[in-house]
Amino acid sequence: MSWELALVAAAYVLGSIPSALLVVWLMTGKDVRREGSGNVGATNAVRIGGIAAGILVTAMDVAKGALPVWAMSVLNPASVWLAAAMMAAVVGHCYPVWLRFAGGKGVATAFGAFVVLAPVPALAGLGVWLVVLAVGRWVSLASLVGAAVFPLLVSILEPPGPVLLVGVSLAAVLIIVRHHSNIRQLIAGSEPRIGGKGR
Repeated sequence: MSWELALVAAAYVLGSIPSALLVVWLMTGKDVRREGSGNVGATNAVRIGGIAAGILVTAMDVAKGALPVWAMSVLNPASVWLAAAMMAAVVGHCYPVWLRFAGGKGVATAFGAFVVLAPVPALAGLGVWLVVLAVGRWVSLASLVGAAVFPLLVSILEPPGPVLLVGVSLAAVLIIVRHHSNIRQLIAGSEPRIGGKGR
């Protein structure tokens, strides 16, 4: 096995670490999978463990995406390997082997990878996320819009070449697919807002 393949495998394992599950359990003794929305992500960590838990989970999830992509950029910065490391980390978060492949939605982990790959578009995407969140107060909608516009932002602001563009586009599609239940709730008008009641 090449060092590049080993790092891609390590990216998946790192991405698979269930940050929300570990942090919330250590802080409250609760299982995030059985509380709130049941999602293993930062938003549900906030619901169950509070703001501090959410901040810690977000930081860990961002690092899960940033570290392997940065390591790959040092080992072999070829586009195909950078894209592979990014996708491995995001897939690991969404489908962690430790949780029978039932993980989170990949937003923070993808953002961490995006910051390393294309910092200016990533920060622009974060700005879009914040604006949508401020207007609608739906974390899910902000994440969906942010994921959808990121490939466009990176194409305009920091064109990465076709391989990386395909990689970030696939990551964005995965994030959107992972939000399928939120999309249904948004359409039905039952998706909870930040500061509102419900799951």
